[in-house]
This record gives sequence, C-alpha cells and structure tokens, in this order.
Amino acid sequence: MNFPFRPRPLACVIAFSLLALLPPAAFGAETTLEAPGADAALAERLRGASASVAASGETNVQELLAAALSDYRTLVQVLYDGGHFSPVVNIRLDGREAAGIQPLNPPRTVSKVEITVQPGPRFAFGKAEMAPLPRQSDVKFPEEYASGQPASTGAIRDAAAAGVRAWRRSGHAKATVSDQTITANHLQARLDAQLRLAPGPRLRFGRMRVTGDTNVREEAIRRIAGFPAGDRFHPDLLAKSATRLRRTGSFSSVVLREAEQPNPDGTLDYTAVVEDLPPRRLTFGAEISSTDGLELSGSWMHRNLFGAAEKLRIEARLSGIGSSNDIDGRIAVRLDRPAALGPDDLIFYLAEAEQLDEEHYKATRVFGAAGVRRTFSDDFFAEAALGVSSILAEDVFGKRRFKYVAGRLRAEYDKRDSRVNPASGYYLQGGATPFIGIGGSKSGLQMKADGRAYYGLGADDRIVLAGRLQMGSVIGPSLSGISPTLLFFSGGAGTVRGHEFQSLGVPANGGTAGGRGFLALSGEVRGKITGKISLVGFYDIGFVDADSFVSGSSARHAGAGFGLRYDVAGIGPIRLDLAYPVDGGSEDGLQFYIGIGQAF
Repeated sequence: MNFPFRPRPLACVIAFSLLALLPPAAFGAETTLEAPGADAALAERLRGASASVAASGETNVQELLAAALSDYRTLVQVLYDGGHFSPVVNIRLDGREAAGIQPLNPPRTVSKVEITVQPGPRFAFGKAEMAPLPRQSDVKFPEEYASGQPASTGAIRDAAAAGVRAWRRSGHAKATVSDQTITANHLQARLDAQLRLAPGPRLRFGRMRVTGDTNVREEAIRRIAGFPAGDRFHPDLLAKSATRLRRTGSFSSVVLREAEQPNPDGTLDYTAVVEDLPPRRLTFGAEISSTDGLELSGSWMHRNLFGAAEKLRIEARLSGIGSSNDIDGRIAVRLDRPAALGPDDLIFYLAEAEQLDEEHYKATRVFGAAGVRRTFSDDFFAEAALGVSSILAEDVFGKRRFKYVAGRLRAEYDKRDSRVNPASGYYLQGGATPFIGIGGSKSGLQMKADGRAYYGLGADDRIVLAGRLQMGSVIGPSLSGISPTLLFFSGGAGTVRGHEFQSLGVPANGGTAGGRGFLALSGEVRGKITGKISLVGFYDIGFVDADSFVSGSSARHAGAGFGLRYDVAGIGPIRLDLAYPVDGGSEDGLQFYIGIGQAF
C-alpha cells in the first residue's frame, strides 16, 4: 500500500483542531471516484463508504479536508475486506494530495476532489491456521478461511469469531483470540494468517444479580429467568434466560452481563440489567367489508399487575356495524402468571362473553377456564385449559341451551420470517376442544387446523407465493345436538372472499345449519410494485359437509379477485381486497375488504 504522506497521531489531533478555524469555501466541491481495475461491485462499495463522495457539493474547506483524510483509512479497509492487500489510494483536492496539505496553510477554496483507487491483485490465503480448537464442536467454521481460498479480513474475523464461539460452547466462557500473525506476500499475492486462541478455564454459572429501572420484584425476575446456577457454562442457556425475561412483555431491555473475572471456585457471575416498558398499553383495530359491515376491536393491557410480571389483557370487539344483521359483540379477559410452574410454563385464567347474530344462527355464550401454557422455543408453544361454558342458541333446529365442561388444547409452530408481512417460511396451528355435555347436552370433540406457507421469488422477494389450508371436524352428536358455535360455516374475509360471512352451510330442517366437516384453501400471488406498494391476486375455495369430513359431494363455493397493499413500517400493510364469487350461486356481486395486515 502506498500513501504519499502519513501524519503522526499528534499531528492529526492538531490538524483537526486547526481545521475549525478555516474560512468556508465560496463554491461547492465536485467529488469523483475512479477505481481502474475494480469490478462494479467493489467500485460501488468504495463509493458508498467514501465520506468525500457523501460530502460532494460541500462548501466548507475543513469539512472537505477532514472527509478526505478519513477516507484513506476507510477505503483501504474496504479493499482489505475485498481481498486487495496492496492498494494505492490517492485523494487530491484541486490537484494536491490531501495527506500532504499542511493544516496551517490550507487552500482557501476547493472546487474538485478526485479520488483514484488502484486495488491491486486479489490475494489468496497461503496459510490459514487457527489453534487450539476443541476436540468436538457443533460450530461450523467458515469455508472461506482455508489455503487457496480468496483472502479477506472478513474471512479472518469470521474464523476468529467461530473459534471463540466453539470454545464458549464447550464451556469456556472467557475464550478469546490471544495472538494473530498476518503476513502479506505482495509478489505472490498471498496472505498468510495464523490465529492463536486462549480458551481459558472451563466454567460454571455462578450467581445472578438484578439491577435496572424496574418495578418487577427481584425474586420474580429470578424465577422467570430460570438462571442455571451451578450448570456448566453454555451460551444457549444464557440466551434462554434472557429470552424468558423478554417473553413476558414487561421489559423494554434485557441484558445479561458477565463478570470480568471468574470466581476462584470456577463459577462466573452475571448481572441482569432490565428496564421496564410502560406498564399499560392500549390498541385499536378496524376492518370493513361490503357485506359484513364495520368491525372495531380494541384491547387494554397491564404488563405488571401484581409486581411479578403478571399480564392482564382485556379485549373487546364489535362487528356487523352497518350490515343487515344485528351487531355482534365479544369481551374477553385473560390473566397470565409467568413461571408459575417453571421458567417455561405459565398459568392463565380466561373469561369470555359473546353475543353473535350470524347469517344462520344467533347465540349468547359465556365461558370461563384456567389453563397452562408451555413454551418449548421461540417458535413453538402449546397450551391446555379446562373450563365451563353456557350457550343459548337459536338456529334452524330452534332455540336451545347447551352446557359443557370443555377442554381447550392448542399448539402453534411459527417459522415465518415476519408475522405481519411474511415472505418465506410457514405457520402451523392445531387445536382440539373436547366437550362433555351437562344438563342434557351431548358430548363430542371439535378439531381445527390452520397451515400457511410462503415462498419468495426474485431479488428482495419481489414476488411472494402464499398458500393457506384450513380444516375442521366435529365428532360425536348429530347436527341438532351440537351448539352452532361449534359447527363450521364458510365465507368472508377469513375463509372465502367474494361471499358473505358464514354464508355457506349445509341444508338441514328446511334451512341452513353449520357443518361438522370443513375445508378451505386459499392461494395468493403478491408482487411488489414499489418498496411500499404491492398488488395481490387471489383465489379461495371452501367446503362444508354435514358429516365429520368433507367429500366430493360437500357444499362448496369459491371466490377470486385482486388486492392492493400499502406497507406501513411497524404495523404491516394496509389491505384492500376486491373479490367476486366464481362458484356457489351467490348473487351479492363484487365484495370489498379493508383491513390491516395480510389476509393470512
């Protein structure tokens, strides 16, 4: 590497101090950057990193000179990262090399900044060594750090980080890089790198202290974290404790800091630094469709009700506003107590009341339950609850009351890259509701499943293929012996767009009832027009059957259409869908749906 001038550190300090006294230039400077011999990608990285290019048009001489001086180091680092270890960088201000300009005698004006970068040859690794390494490790070492591979500082950094990570995952919490020897052979364009690791002793977790601005009791924080005191150190165990604290939703920040030095007994202490979120949160949502009318929803939540990160959530919903049906309403209260049975288990209490006026039935329902939830990972949880429900319903079979002792089993596995606007991955949810009739009601089992998959195509996933499968089945009594709230209908924004909400059922007793079997399929093609605007084409089809499983003779309907999405950072896309019934005999014509978030 060739620099016309390299100022001493003290001179740099004096130079930058004196730059503040320089008068501003009269005209903005034009900046150009040429990199002969560099490929387009490298040239673009150089331009993007250059402070002088960013300051193009600047009129202040001290700003231009400071940017030029900082660019020497910045551009060389970009070249090193790209594997070019013998570069020549020249930065000239009106023809004068920036590194040679005396701070006490700067130019009065600068009209042109010319940067010329000669990358030199691309180096390859000669030696690429690292020692010592643990005998067994699940860490994958970068393939780029090997003899004969293109050399770069990035590959060296990645290899060093992988080596330290391998030792830490073997119980050596204080592993570090103790020495490195890097030699460049300019004649052979070869780079020899030797890394020396210092694993340190194998350690166990010690004590955890708690600090920070929080109203959550310290003993509750310890119980929720489930800190593995006494266990052999492993970074996954540490990350799990931090995740458990974040999962409560009570904290805006959770940091577990390890002590500088281990204890004489081979343990390593940690300090949990936590900061609270605002204790209360209020949310609001709205969705409108041409047949279902306006739906309003809202929730109020307290994140730390009794001082142990208990979460109280109250939800309310009104739907059917402006539709031909009466207004539906629902209110639900849920209290979660984290770590009540263990660090990954919480106990919850649930109460719901709901008034429904649907296309083919009316019902008033109350439900109360207590349950437990186990979180297996960031992607997977399951919960079970047991409660009682009372339902007063009126449908094609008349007015009846149902009383159940009901269980709720639910599991969810979420591997989507985004919850509000996914472009890849999949989502699976399954549930079972066994119900035991009391007071003359009959017993049975309801099962539901919901699967979604996403696949992105092109650069930045400009096209996304999305699909959804919904299934349901009720096993047990005949249609007349089951509450209509447990039966299945199809139609509306959540199943088949283009048809009225819950418009499809099965013929029964001279009218229409819900079915015991249900299947719905939806497919979408989502294409980005700009960074925020997308167009969507979709097709939905639904089946409902009087038996527990659908068949070729099941009642069916389908809808298709297109939609527009406008992405709003933080909340996801605003959605407009226009759908038309293509099968099922609907005479309602074009339907529209407006909401927040993707349809699925």
